[in-house]
Amino acid sequence: MDVRRRATTTTTSTTTKLSPPVNGGPHYPIKPIRTVDHHKNKSPQASDALPLPLYLTNGIFFTLFFSLAYFLLQRWREKIRTSTPLHGVTLSEMAAILSLIASFIYLLGFFGIDFVQSFITRSSDDVFDENDHHQFIVEEEEEERRRIPCGASLDCQSLPIVASAPKMKESKLIITTPLPEEDEEIIKSIIDGTIPSYSLESKLGDCKRAAFIRREALQRMTGRSIEGLPLEGFDYESILGQCCEMPIGYVQIPVGIAGPLLLDGVEYSVPMATTEGCLVASTNRGCKAIYASGGASSVLLRDGMTRAPVVRFGTAKRAAELKFFMEDPANFDTLSVIFNRSSRFGRLQSIQCAIAGKNLYMRFTCSTGDAMGMNMVSKGVQNVLDFLQNDFPDMDVIGISGNFCSDKKPAAVNWIEGRGKSVVCEAIISEEVVRKVLKTNIPALVELNMLKNLAGSALAGALGGFNAHASNIVSAVFIATGQDPAQNIESSHCITMMEAVNDGRDLHVSVSMPSIEVGTVGGGTQLASQSACLNLLGVKGASKEAPGSNSRLLASIVAGSVLAGELSLMSALAAGQLVKSHMKYNRSSKDISKTAA
Repeated sequence: MDVRRRATTTTTSTTTKLSPPVNGGPHYPIKPIRTVDHHKNKSPQASDALPLPLYLTNGIFFTLFFSLAYFLLQRWREKIRTSTPLHGVTLSEMAAILSLIASFIYLLGFFGIDFVQSFITRSSDDVFDENDHHQFIVEEEEEERRRIPCGASLDCQSLPIVASAPKMKESKLIITTPLPEEDEEIIKSIIDGTIPSYSLESKLGDCKRAAFIRREALQRMTGRSIEGLPLEGFDYESILGQCCEMPIGYVQIPVGIAGPLLLDGVEYSVPMATTEGCLVASTNRGCKAIYASGGASSVLLRDGMTRAPVVRFGTAKRAAELKFFMEDPANFDTLSVIFNRSSRFGRLQSIQCAIAGKNLYMRFTCSTGDAMGMNMVSKGVQNVLDFLQNDFPDMDVIGISGNFCSDKKPAAVNWIEGRGKSVVCEAIISEEVVRKVLKTNIPALVELNMLKNLAGSALAGALGGFNAHASNIVSAVFIATGQDPAQNIESSHCITMMEAVNDGRDLHVSVSMPSIEVGTVGGGTQLASQSACLNLLGVKGASKEAPGSNSRLLASIVAGSVLAGELSLMSALAAGQLVKSHMKYNRSSKDISKTAA
């Protein structure tokens, strides 16, 4: 039997892909992996035995299992009551026992029918045995070589194996290498939907292997290559159950250093993770100007994370009764004891209430040590809600967060009341430094700040945005040190002030930031790269001597870095250097049209 006949009588299909032309030459065929037509050669599935949607099949077996278990327990209870021997089993009881065992087997494997079938049909999945398959590949390769000769500049024997996919375009082929048979089976199961992608870590017990298999399955399902997304060089065990679910790799972000930042008499080299050109350089120039003028100083005004649940009553009057109870100083000590049970570091500071009809919003504020503290304050709030349920049984808890907190959203309550760490940072920059380092003059800076950061932001209706680009620096430091990037929204609330002092010879510049939300323990701070950046600043982990001091220092460093960034950018705007510097340092000369898709 020749190759063509053998290929016709089987259910396999092959697709010849053309390689990109070499030096303007012709396209050469690339030998693909032999793919199986799943519509013609599909192994028996659970759905073949029960042609129902998966959720109906699962529902049937769940109902069957619990119904039979209840039936048998009732029957055996009746036998015990009437002193009937348990081994005397009726026909209905025998059928119930067998059905119970069958449903249990299904539930144990969740896809029990397919699990059993995989053992029954494993030996008959392929039409060819291993020798036939190898002979088929060899003969077909010889046939291809006879039909199309190799060019002098192309080695056909060293061509890569290319996997074909239904959604794949000709220009977006995925280069693959043979995988172990066990991995291939798992990938097929993920594609078929018999194994959930999210369960790979628990099933395999190897987080890196789980990420690799998930990655391969994703490429085959989408027909898109993610070759540029690195997989190696990352500790996937460190993110299991806490930082990221269903990982397929990690994103590389360059980290630059700005500084030294002279803040409160101490020098800091500030790590900034960013892909924006000029940002680190500009912040570094601001640090230089601050250093040359004697440094900056900072003051921590407040330190308290917030959470605000929303509860509902039958009437607004009843909601008001709870409001008066919560805000009564006589009840604060009792509520503090209940709240503080959640953590050694969480300490209730205040409770602020607001009413909307019959709905009550209670904004709890508490200290959280060196943690950013969202989980800590949430646990304390839950303790208080459980306690209040005794005296207010008609209270309906709608949500542990009612957005009066307010987290990851611009809100006036954070701008006015503060959230996390409230910091003000200032410096006096000498006229000589303004002229030589910042390349501008004091009157120009003062006027620009008034018209841009104050008047311009007011016209725009800004909420906490009375600054030049505070979020730029906050985001870069947050990503480098493992903070929650989404909390950049409220953490970047900042008002920048500039004023001529000492008879106009010096410039007083300050930033007031009421809601910097940072921590040095928990979340992404424990990852290797982020932990290294925290260690560079001297704030890694929790402070044993003074709990909370590391996170407060980090907040001050963030404010000091924002001060440097504001000073430099405003100077560039005043001197007309912004466009020139960005055209020089923030534009790529790489020809992206040559980048492979």
